[in-house]
Amino acid sequence: LAAGDVESARAASEELGATATAYGTSGLQAATRQASGAVLIADGKAAEALPLLRAACRLWQELDAPYNGARSRLLLADAYKALGDEDAAVLELDAAQAVFDRLGATLDARRIAELRGLAVLPAGLTEREAEVLSLVATGKSNREIAAELFLSQKTVERHLSNIFTKLELSSRSAATAYAFEHGLAPRARG
Repeated sequence: LAAGDVESARAASEELGATATAYGTSGLQAATRQASGAVLIADGKAAEALPLLRAACRLWQELDAPYNGARSRLLLADAYKALGDEDAAVLELDAAQAVFDRLGATLDARRIAELRGLAVLPAGLTEREAEVLSLVATGKSNREIAAELFLSQKTVERHLSNIFTKLELSSRSAATAYAFEHGLAPRARG
């Protein structure tokens, strides 16, 4: 679904469902409900997704799998939001946030902040510095970054200097590695 290919996601969900039926384990049942719920949301059928996602949350809880349960709660929040129930969406986000914080799942916590419309960037980076870092990770030169962001090359150099200082890095390759490790590279951000 992250790639926008709903049909492939549906096929994978159906295959997972067949495997879950064949083996009957609670983990496979939970994963199937979660995957099916995600596909239904992508199809614009959020109301149909709710019972599946609630069942997935319940099964993950029974299996003592808090991370997976929190991921299901994110999908529940998406479904509630699609149905216009902001209060229920916030409750699900809060519950997922508590689990991710407890587990130290920072990338997932960042996703929640994005869903809430908050910018959460590491090491005090500004949004513009994160944009510059993202473009550095694609291999673009300062000149190319300046052109893409409609900045002067000097401004890009200043942003890079700030990035290196804040992240305690000394090279573009280290900055690129940092961007990929912290979800700031283009694929991870988009």
